[in-house]
Amino acid sequence: MSDALRYGPAHLLPGEQIAITTNTATEPFWLAAKEHRLTACQCAQCGHFRMPPTPVCPECSSFEVQWPSLPGTGEIFSFAICNRNPANGEEFTYVPVVVDLDGAPGARLIANVTGCDAEDVHIGMKVTVEWTPINDGWVLPNFRKA
Repeated sequence: MSDALRYGPAHLLPGEQIAITTNTATEPFWLAAKEHRLTACQCAQCGHFRMPPTPVCPECSSFEVQWPSLPGTGEIFSFAICNRNPANGEEFTYVPVVVDLDGAPGARLIANVTGCDAEDVHIGMKVTVEWTPINDGWVLPNFRKA
């Protein structure tokens, strides 16, 4: 890759720029994140995982859910390289990723990745969760190259 196209290190978006809202379907995910525990919504009836969480299972229509602890690892399914901070437009390299979560077949989580140069990120790359404090005492799961 030519020097003109190099992006440099992948950074995480600053936590003070991120705010979330919860509802009854998503709050268990965010409460687990506060404990630095990665989880995904799973149907307690048929076992189907779904992210983002929904109140009703799309496979069996059950309202019963459980939130098992996951190993905190995964594999990049998709990604984009961005070079501007969305909050203020300054030059800033970050890499939003879609991660296939280990231990939750079919569940994917959107996050950011760090711990490598942006141009080294690739589909199939193994990642591990890291926790980023954000506004209002919440914690955001992001990922680091494993």
